[in-house]
Amino acid sequence: MTVDAHLHLWDLDRVAYPWLTAALAPIDRTFAFAEVEPQLERAGVDRVVLVQAADSVEDSAAMFAVPSPMVAGVVAWVDLLDPAAAALQLDRWSEHPSFVGVRHLIHDEPDADWLGRPAVRASLALLAERGLSFDVIGVLPRHLEHAVSIADELPSLRLVIDHLGTPPVGAPDAEPWAGLITELSRRPNVFVKLSGLTTLGGGSDAARLRPYVEHALDAFGAARTLYGGDWPVSTLAGPYAETWATAQELLAGASEDEQEDVFTRAAARAYRLDS
Repeated sequence: MTVDAHLHLWDLDRVAYPWLTAALAPIDRTFAFAEVEPQLERAGVDRVVLVQAADSVEDSAAMFAVPSPMVAGVVAWVDLLDPAAAALQLDRWSEHPSFVGVRHLIHDEPDADWLGRPAVRASLALLAERGLSFDVIGVLPRHLEHAVSIADELPSLRLVIDHLGTPPVGAPDAEPWAGLITELSRRPNVFVKLSGLTTLGGGSDAARLRPYVEHALDAFGAARTLYGGDWPVSTLAGPYAETWATAQELLAGASEDEQEDVFTRAAARAYRLDS
């Protein structure tokens, strides 16, 4: 069973996505599961994890309403700034068997220390108590630094670092990203996701991406490294088939067992899909 652990959907007629602007014109339209489903099947992907794309109840509700059996999990949104409201929303989402975790668009927050706010930490403790995961969009080094402190403060909370923690693809120096990835890997409750790579790399050039993927694999091991296609954001760099082919090329040197970890078992561990 192959799992794509990072897939988005949005319906512009029903949900607002403020970050979708004219600068992102190619993806400033509705993307439904029916559009990507045949592409997933052609790639050999069996199951997907849907991930929130707006900090709203409406976006999460739309994901839970997708009727496809291919949906293995949903990473939804709750108001982490209000622990009492977050608890109520967690109760509501927990009525859905597919509910596996929470994410917030922290990279859209003006405050780089948003993850350090006491209310947010209190809400994250609620996730830990319930056995849920938290996806971190680590665009800035400061985001990854907060992820380190959260992993230490809440060792039972599984953290998933989206988009490989935004490596500086093409830059002459991989620091501080490389050191922060190594530091995160020392926390056994942290996972890293190979998602959004073709967009970061400006296309499906595996050679540009390989040093960062190899560093993450060396640090985390295949058991805590999971694949995510990041469709439809990935279509800015190319169709799903290219995203999938690039991932396959990047993992071509890994053993069969390691590939099974990245493409199947790591997602099951991070999001407790089996349970």
